[in-house]
Amino acid sequence: MDSGGWEARSPDRFRLGEGARWHEGRLYFVDLLQGGLYSTRPGCGPVDLRREAGLDVPLGAVAPVHGRPGAWIAAAGPGIALLRPGAQPHWIARPEDGAPRPMRMNDAVCDPAGRFWATSMAADAEPGAGSLYRVDRDGSVHRVLTGLTVPNGPVFDPAGTALFLADSARGLIVSHGVDPESGRLGPARPFVRLGQGEGKPDGMTVDDRGCLWVALWGAGRVHCYDPLGRLRAEVAAPTPNVSSVAFGGGLMHLTTAWHRLAEPDPWAGAVLDRPTEVTAPPAAPFRPSFP
Repeated sequence: MDSGGWEARSPDRFRLGEGARWHEGRLYFVDLLQGGLYSTRPGCGPVDLRREAGLDVPLGAVAPVHGRPGAWIAAAGPGIALLRPGAQPHWIARPEDGAPRPMRMNDAVCDPAGRFWATSMAADAEPGAGSLYRVDRDGSVHRVLTGLTVPNGPVFDPAGTALFLADSARGLIVSHGVDPESGRLGPARPFVRLGQGEGKPDGMTVDDRGCLWVALWGAGRVHCYDPLGRLRAEVAAPTPNVSSVAFGGGLMHLTTAWHRLAEPDPWAGAVLDRPTEVTAPPAAPFRPSFP
């Protein structure tokens, strides 16, 4: 299959690569079901792939912690944990413990104000079982949305005044107004609905122009939408299960997966990149007000 200009960052192939984040000159991502956090530095010659952390539960996504080098806040297993070099995970909260069915955290991101937003879903993708949580800077955890199925994103515009959230199972992306001071959400507004055969909206990012880039699981494509929800660009990938997208170092980065592919192609599960002129903010950090 033609790579379309994409290069694999290493020979490694990940079952469910997710959560691509650009931070301090490196690309960070997770192998979700295997509980691994990895990083790589593109353009450095020899393969530079590091396993940064490993958990015995699924690891959905991470964000750096401001002022604490090497520390991450993570959506993992049934809740939210701090990952610190050389230490066991410190659980801030496990809001999905004791749920009526097995649950796990999924995608997550920080807003520009330093709050962490994390989604959950049922292990069997039961419709409506998932939630969106907000972790405030004081470490308090609040369930702010319910009734989600396979929630992905979430992502914010550069000003932190709009939240975009995908429900992959429904093929729908919505937007919410956000109060930057309190983190309070406004009502959901339909932003994009994907049609039959267009794939499922998975990981997303917002570029410096405020355009939304969406990885389309099952379709081997990435779509770019302007702030009004109009399709402005399509980028093809050489494998169908494209799971997240990020920008940094003059490159567009994709995570992919061989999960649920009966016959994985040679690119399935690779971390891919190719040159681009698109730029985006680096991963926003969690800014805790507690020790």
